[in-house]
Amino acid sequence: MFDQSYQGKRVWLSGHTGFKGAWLAEWLLALGAHVHGYALPPDPAQPLFDGLTLGSRLKSQFADIRDAAVVRRSITDFQPDFIFHLAAQPLVRLSYEIPAETLATNVMGTVHVLDALRDLRKPCAAVMVTSDKCYENLETGRPHEESDPMGGCDPYSASKGMAELAVASYRRSFFGPAHQVRLASARAGNVIGGGDLAADRIVPDIFRARASGRTLAVRNPTSTRPWQHVLEPLSGYLWLGACLASPSRARVAAEVASGFNFGPRPEAVRTVGELTARFTQAWPDLRIESGPAGPHEAARLSLAITKAERVLGWRPVWDFDTTVRKTADWISGEAAGGVHRRLCADDLAAYAAAAGEADLAWTR
Repeated sequence: MFDQSYQGKRVWLSGHTGFKGAWLAEWLLALGAHVHGYALPPDPAQPLFDGLTLGSRLKSQFADIRDAAVVRRSITDFQPDFIFHLAAQPLVRLSYEIPAETLATNVMGTVHVLDALRDLRKPCAAVMVTSDKCYENLETGRPHEESDPMGGCDPYSASKGMAELAVASYRRSFFGPAHQVRLASARAGNVIGGGDLAADRIVPDIFRARASGRTLAVRNPTSTRPWQHVLEPLSGYLWLGACLASPSRARVAAEVASGFNFGPRPEAVRTVGELTARFTQAWPDLRIESGPAGPHEAARLSLAITKAERVLGWRPVWDFDTTVRKTADWISGEAAGGVHRRLCADDLAAYAAAAGEADLAWTR
């Protein structure tokens, strides 16, 4: 899998105590990587890091991505073969409450990682993860392509657009084709999956409402999002990292060090209302109603993934219904006393098997 690119390799992973970061850490460990995690301590409301016992299975450094000196020292001391930068303030609504902190974390945190890369004197493949919300969204309904301008109305979206501009600037200024550090960015859709209990996300809100027996007030039920299981973008990040390390693995080697969208098939671009309706099929006791909209969030959002298909040979594996079912099954399994490591291992095995049947490049 991934051409055994991560077996025995040193991987510096920021944000490993979060939802996506914990899933990525689990997958990297399964691939035989030596992982150094850099993040704030795990949020007690987010149990996945502890549930996966990651604290005893990898090197965890609890520190702030906004501390440039600590970031630099962490990377230069570890001497990574790969970097996956996921640490961020990840919530749109919270960014309205803490805009300066959001910008400091998401923009300058990214810059601190980029600047530390300048001190490396060895080959390193670095994947900087931003967001599908990095684009200037005019809400035309057209899927965003990687060449679209960066932007963002809310502080979160703007911070991700700024981070992308910083990545592009460092790549052009310092990490050209002849440099040992190869740099790319990744923009994913709206991820769901087991283990996410963050505030102000629709699936955790659904879980909490069902667990408490209350009616869920759904914000913006007509807004569309590119829903995908968390393993979809993670497979893209891992394959992008492998192709950066050895560009010959990609179909178009010259374009690997650049930005990529990792989103679902067009059929999975659904409204928030459709997503919640699918969960009511899995959990008939779930009650939903429309709630207040709150601060501005884009009403339409989707990603074009033709570049990832053309350059990397990557494409999504699970359709919308499978994504919802796998998420609901994981949550139900946890509620029934399931062990997080087993639940994640089962999903990883099922996902890899489906990708293998589709003969995707990264499964070989």
